Amino acid sequence: MRFFFSRHIPHFRRVLLVESGSRYLVEGLLPGIYSKFSQGQKVDLVTCFPGLPKGFDSSRGQVYRVTDYSGSEARTRFYSLLRAQGYEITGIICSGEPIMTKWKWVLAWQVQAKVFILNENGDYFWFQKSEWRTIKHFILFRAGLSGSAGVSTVLRVLLFPFTFTYLLLYAAYFHLRRIARI
Repeated sequence: MRFFFSRHIPHFRRVLLVESGSRYLVEGLLPGIYSKFSQGQKVDLVTCFPGLPKGFDSSRGQVYRVTDYSGSEARTRFYSLLRAQGYEITGIICSGEPIMTKWKWVLAWQVQAKVFILNENGDYFWFQKSEWRTIKHFILFRAGLSGSAGVSTVLRVLLFPFTFTYLLLYAAYFHLRRIARI
């Protein structure tokens, strides 16, 4: 996660997209990336889906499938391969779907590039210190702690130990009563 403390946005010569959400998100993102930047740009894709997304130009990038890198040694080689590519930008989809959850964060850490996060609405933000409010809101929203739902979630978390203790005592009372009758 290079450039976290910097607002500097590097050139888009080498981009790694991590398809860790619905395919339509990457399909909507690719035309914009290809149209704004030069022909020398390379866009590589890490995915778990079969086939290629619509609009992916195979002559301007490569597809890596996570299923090809099972096992600790294979993953270590994969991370080294990606680091050697010299990516300036890594794009991660965080759409609230449990697709490649561990992979996307490990890749964001392992690949030394500026990270942007794309949500399910097609909005994105840079993962950098100056965006801390956006990042905080994003995390709270994903955890169910924003808006009116946040109050009820916090109350449930706070009341859980008392509820659990009550249920244990209730069950113990009736089991002991039953044993005492025998």
